Amino acid sequence: MELERDLTNRLLAGERAAAEELVDKYYEEIFLFFRRMGHSRPASEDLTQECFIQVWQHLGQLKYARAARSWIFGIAGNLSRSYWRKQRRYVSVDSGLSLIDPKQGTSQTEEAEELSKLKKVISALPFKLREVIVLHYLQQLTIMEGAEAIGIREGTFKYRLNKALNVLRKKMT
Repeated sequence: MELERDLTNRLLAGERAAAEELVDKYYEEIFLFFRRMGHSRPASEDLTQECFIQVWQHLGQLKYARAARSWIFGIAGNLSRSYWRKQRRYVSVDSGLSLIDPKQGTSQTEEAEELSKLKKVISALPFKLREVIVLHYLQQLTIMEGAEAIGIREGTFKYRLNKALNVLRKKMT
């Protein structure tokens, strides 16, 4: 937390090296977020670049008390929503969705089938539910960070997460 606060202070002071450090630190995470939200590889690369451009352009909105990580994910989430709105179609999660922690005691074929089914179920979730699943379980943001990233209260984030998990449980059984 202290390192992130220092990075935030350096960014707000306009230090170019801090901007490069920020990109180095979060580029892969943001790229994976876009892939897990169902964007193609080229679209994810473009959106990741656009995300960091917007980070730099809106640096004045970064607050000292607010974590840079959740702020960046907030910008990424807005870009993702905007992209899909422009596409006017439902998201299909492609190979960018990587899930870990498969069932133990099953064959590789059964694991692959379960993961494939889970990917399809996640891709069919409404954007708001898919977003909380990706942020919390795949990007590993805390409840507080995830809620801050998408600009909602923690209770709302927990509600959406619970609702998404219930849908996943029903469709997976």
